[in-house]
Amino acid sequence: MHPMLPRLSFVFTALVASIAWAQPADQAAPRTDANSRLAHEQLLAKAKQGRIDVYFVGDSITRRWGATDYPEFLAHWKRNFHGWNAADFGWGGDSTQNILWRLQNGELDGVNPKVIVVLAGTNNLGRTPPDDAKVAEVVRGVKAIVDTCRAKAPAATIVLTAIFPRNDNSAVMPGLNAINAQLVRLADGKAIRFLNVNDRLADADGTLREGMMGDKLHPALKGYEVWAASLRPIFTELLGPPAATDSAPSPTGDPSAAKRK
Repeated sequence: MHPMLPRLSFVFTALVASIAWAQPADQAAPRTDANSRLAHEQLLAKAKQGRIDVYFVGDSITRRWGATDYPEFLAHWKRNFHGWNAADFGWGGDSTQNILWRLQNGELDGVNPKVIVVLAGTNNLGRTPPDDAKVAEVVRGVKAIVDTCRAKAPAATIVLTAIFPRNDNSAVMPGLNAINAQLVRLADGKAIRFLNVNDRLADADGTLREGMMGDKLHPALKGYEVWAASLRPIFTELLGPPAATDSAPSPTGDPSAAKRK
């Protein structure tokens, strides 16, 4: 890897975040870089292919699990969800504003999934401890995502996942915990279910457990297994046991990854 690539990646992520933060967390905002636009086009096409009973939406934490450019994670995804027609609609670096924009611009239109798994909000937190106003804003952003999913797929059960703990910037953990404490109030236990696996990812003071996150932010295989172990019983309850065959669309990945090969 070129020594400048990590630095450039950091600068790009910070730029994306600064653009997103210009909009309130519950207002849709598109990603304008060419790679994200191409990824959106691929996800629009994916939404019209195959059969999708389980729809995952979120940022890079969601995206990496079912992406072609993370083959080990993709193999784990297939082992866990084959037979439930699950499709991954995550995109790296997305804030709640960006996820909202994608949902409002075709990526959920006509899909009619039976289950929608939502994980969003960590990219809205920034580098400083979130104050009460920021906590409330992020909650509104996640609620807007849930509301949009409900409007576009009213028959679906939404599994709202608590924002995962992170140690890349421990200053945000109190605010992150405060957000999760409010997100649980969005769930009614029926149409919207709240799933919190954070006690299996981190200890009581927020320190990540061994092997859960590869970079203190994104799950390693062990972290994804924690999430999967909690999702499988929910899917079985709502959809029945997985079928022998699967009709989900083919997985997609980061368009820029294909260009680097």
